[in-house]
Formats: sequence, C-alpha cells, structure tokens
Amino acid sequence: MQVFWKSDSLTMSEIIYELTQSTDWKPKTIQTLVTRLVNKKVVGYQQEGRKHRYFALVSEEESIKNESESFLHRIFGGSLQPMLVHLVKTNKLSQDDVEELKRLLDERRD
Repeated sequence: MQVFWKSDSLTMSEIIYELTQSTDWKPKTIQTLVTRLVNKKVVGYQQEGRKHRYFALVSEEESIKNESESFLHRIFGGSLQPMLVHLVKTNKLSQDDVEELKRLLDERRD
C-alpha cells in the first residue's frame, strides 16, 4: 500500500516499476496483488484511455487502525494489556520511547 499512498494514482507499469525496485516480486505477482487489493476495495482504479490508473481508497491512518485492531483481536483476543506488555518486553525502547509512552498513559489517566 505504501506505493499507492506515495502517489495520487499510478498505472500498472508504474506500480510494477516501483515494486520491482524494492522487492524481488515478478510482474505477474504484482498484478495479482493489485487485483486482490481492488477486490478488497482498498485500491480503486479509473479508466484512462486503454490504461487503468490505480489509487488508494483507504488512507494510511485508516489502514493502520484497521490492521492493528485485527491483529489485536486475532493474536491477543482483543486484550490490549498483554499485547503492550509483550511489545515492551521484546523490543528495545529508547528513552524517548519510554517518555512518549509515559506521556500517552498520563493523558489517558486524566
């Protein structure tokens, strides 16, 4: 989805070019992925002559929210506390990270 969020709209050739620069995916794999994203209604397209121009239908923020909630429910049964404990215990946190977490928790307490 990053490639769609970076541009207003892209042709399939542009999508393939962008993704082959950062992945080892074959063009057919990319075409299949785009078709699936269209079917899931997270990517749309508009006919422009003989080509389609593809664009994101879901914002990055909305996608992160939806995927986070899905992950939380699938892996942690919807319980936020065990997920946060796991993330804090298994990831290195900088002092800035710790301060930001404290600030967010203090905000929620008020």
